[in-house]
Amino acid sequence: MKKNLLFIMPNLTSGGGEKSLITLLSKIDYNLYNVDLFLLYHSGLFLEFIPKEVRLIPISENFELFTLPLFQAFKKLLFKGNVSLAYNRLMFSLRYRNISNVSQREQYNWKYLAKSLTKIEKRYDVAIGFLEKTASYYCIDKVDAAKKIGWVHIDYDQLGMDPQFDHKYFEQMDSIVTVSEECALILKNRFPDLKNKVKVIYNIVSPTMIYQMANQDNIDVYNRKEDEFNILSIGRLHYQKAFEIAIEACKRLIDRGYKIKWNIIGDGEEREKLTHLIHANHLQNHFKLLGLKSNPYPYLMQADIYAQTSRFEGKSIAIDEAKILNKPIIVTNFNTAKDQIKDGTDGLIVDMNADAMAAGIEKLIKDTSLRNKLSLNLASLKLGTEEEINKFYNLLNR
Repeated sequence: MKKNLLFIMPNLTSGGGEKSLITLLSKIDYNLYNVDLFLLYHSGLFLEFIPKEVRLIPISENFELFTLPLFQAFKKLLFKGNVSLAYNRLMFSLRYRNISNVSQREQYNWKYLAKSLTKIEKRYDVAIGFLEKTASYYCIDKVDAAKKIGWVHIDYDQLGMDPQFDHKYFEQMDSIVTVSEECALILKNRFPDLKNKVKVIYNIVSPTMIYQMANQDNIDVYNRKEDEFNILSIGRLHYQKAFEIAIEACKRLIDRGYKIKWNIIGDGEEREKLTHLIHANHLQNHFKLLGLKSNPYPYLMQADIYAQTSRFEGKSIAIDEAKILNKPIIVTNFNTAKDQIKDGTDGLIVDMNADAMAAGIEKLIKDTSLRNKLSLNLASLKLGTEEEINKFYNLLNR
């Protein structure tokens, strides 16, 4: 008899957690499992990639009203006679404005947001809150399931969350899954009484799929000029990714006379800030924000260097994908960088500043033998983590 699974996710925008979920859903054996997916927002780049076997649960009218701008939401909820929810919508906005920490804002506002969300009537064998915070809270408060699993895709300590708030949810989980050994250690240190619940399942990346998609475009996606070096970064335009370091490093390299073009695939709340920095440094012809791409792999395959300037990561899917395509890789020394890169062997790890990033890229540009060595070392590795699906099955069936 098939088991019934529920995955919970806020949306399917361009983040690593969202991509990880879509890849996992594409690998599940639907002869063994019925799968439902609950999204708070039916939007995002990856929405079109949901497998046809997955049932998308509709969102409630109350939630749709709740998420309207405050005045509209308040007016419509009162018109419907839902005074209690109108009050919670007002409190949501007041708390939102008064809490500066983004993660804690999401935590403390859950009690108001939760009032707009109905419980799912169906009982599941396993429910999975596939992202930290809201998805996990919904899994505990709004779902009836024999087993509940929470997923943490990031270095927990870097998010600035309130651990006491999360503890009461984590202790109700049967398992807390994270994506790297370093992230697991951080969780165990932060929640020592729950350390036996912490499990590691790496993000699933498929070399076969990546190669196929990378070769879909036979054109020069960069329209490169002669002797031009193309650098690519992939990620949400967010404080975490520290793309201002990339812009400053690009400026240093241009000032030294290097012909480079640095491209970023991704979008997010820092687009305006980064655009201003690009213009302030007169880099419009050298630094491009390409936006979201449903297929980033031709850009990755045709890049000369993959660069990641992050302040913190869980386990970067983009780095894994760059490794599969044998790209020379340079990353900053965020906490989990050594989980993915052996400095000097299959990539370079540099200090988290523009001078170090520029120096590392300059080294790669000038030293063809180093670039070739890094690429050859990557080509010799067994990359891809499709077997991680078996860890997932074991977790479901324990």
